[in-house]
Amino acid sequence: MSERRAPPARGDYGFYLDFKTRWIDNDLYGHVNNVVYYSYFDTLIAEFLIHEGGFDPHGDPVVGMAVETGCRFHASLRYPDRIVAGLRVGHLGRSSVRWEIGIFNAAGGTAAADGHFVHVFVERASQRPVPIPERLRTAMAGIRAAPSAA
Repeated sequence: MSERRAPPARGDYGFYLDFKTRWIDNDLYGHVNNVVYYSYFDTLIAEFLIHEGGFDPHGDPVVGMAVETGCRFHASLRYPDRIVAGLRVGHLGRSSVRWEIGIFNAAGGTAAADGHFVHVFVERASQRPVPIPERLRTAMAGIRAAPSAA
């Protein structure tokens, strides 16, 4: 089995959003439930697309459809923690983007969880892949991760 990668650092991302955990986010073990992290991912990406890319989720003819997600957990978060979510673009293709996300306790420098979300952009009406609209591509390019030296 390969060695587990270290959690990313907060400075590894290009866009950030602050969150307040909610009482309902906790599970019966007293920490944020694993599925809640995916709602953080989704909200972070939506905020970026709307506010940085000018995306209209109700009217734009091209939308991003999630085709793959993943999450690695490193440390527990719990209510009433304040958290910071970081976002970067790991890969920017013609019609797809791989978002990379880090979830941090507001007081911490390394991720409590990190993950990814792949969107394929499709024409809303036909659900067929199309090129990423230029205004979104420009915003995404602004938070593209530096190539790894591996």
